[in-house]
Amino acid sequence: NMPKGTHSHKVRVSGDIMLTNREVLSAKNARGETPPDDFHGGLGIYDVSNPAKPKLITLWQTDDQPGVEYARGVHRFDFDGRYAYISPTMDGYLGNIVMILDLKDPAKPQEVGRWWMPGQHIAGGEQPAWRGAAHKCHHPLRYGNRLYTSYWHGGFVILDIDDMSKPKFVSGLDWSPPFPWPTHTALRIPFKIRNRDFLVVSDEDVVRLPDCPPHNSAFLWLVDITDEKHPAVVSSFQLEDIPPEQQPYATGCHQPCEKVTGTEIPVAWFAHGLRIIDIANPHAMKEVAWFVPDVPQGSERVQSNDVTVDDRGLMYLLDRVRGLHILERI
Repeated sequence: NMPKGTHSHKVRVSGDIMLTNREVLSAKNARGETPPDDFHGGLGIYDVSNPAKPKLITLWQTDDQPGVEYARGVHRFDFDGRYAYISPTMDGYLGNIVMILDLKDPAKPQEVGRWWMPGQHIAGGEQPAWRGAAHKCHHPLRYGNRLYTSYWHGGFVILDIDDMSKPKFVSGLDWSPPFPWPTHTALRIPFKIRNRDFLVVSDEDVVRLPDCPPHNSAFLWLVDITDEKHPAVVSSFQLEDIPPEQQPYATGCHQPCEKVTGTEIPVAWFAHGLRIIDIANPHAMKEVAWFVPDVPQGSERVQSNDVTVDDRGLMYLLDRVRGLHILERI
């Protein structure tokens, strides 16, 4: 069990190893609850060779920064069975950074390399050009020798990890401002569409920048990365049934399914449930299917948070309030 003021809400499994995040909630989200003094964020590493009886191997801990208002620990991450690509808070840095851990021996994770946006390394004398922890790593996703990394109000960055000990910046895009929402996911499409390479990029409908013009809610972007040093937006997609006026937080886009099986991308769209967006025409993304669960008892609206798909094509839609729906495309 996780203590009050913390959560462990992200899971990755590869082979017999399961990783879970461990994170101290931000002051705003903790709602007055505080974790024990000896609690540290990081990763829980488990043996799941018997899935019915997970066994804790070890807890990898971040350098926590007590007293800060933002979350600390590890938020979201990727895992390929050997390396974990994580978003930890570390002492001396402002907000989450990128880190690669080697889990060859799961009982003794070893840091391989790290990367941060210039301005984050306060202990190294850097000074941020932004307020607070607005520019921070949300999570990296590995594809080949690249990490496609969402960086909250810093947009997204592409990192070269040919040398994992020294990740190198390739390029990035940041549209916040003028758009007010933070970037949640930069998802590499693992095949060409019309002979071009693309990223699906989602913004999360939370924590708007205060100085931006009002917009209704966060949406989805498609970015051409054929020339990866010069990424270019080719289209965006917003639901037609969202009113044009600014909406409450957690109304719009959140997370695309990170397992890509074709041009139809399932997307968790907060208060609008599951939306399946076809990107076959990169210049004209379109919705081809949707599912909105009933509003849970005691709640005012749906909060579809995450979605994934298995090898049979079944989709698993997780709601922050209600729980899990298992869906099939027919």
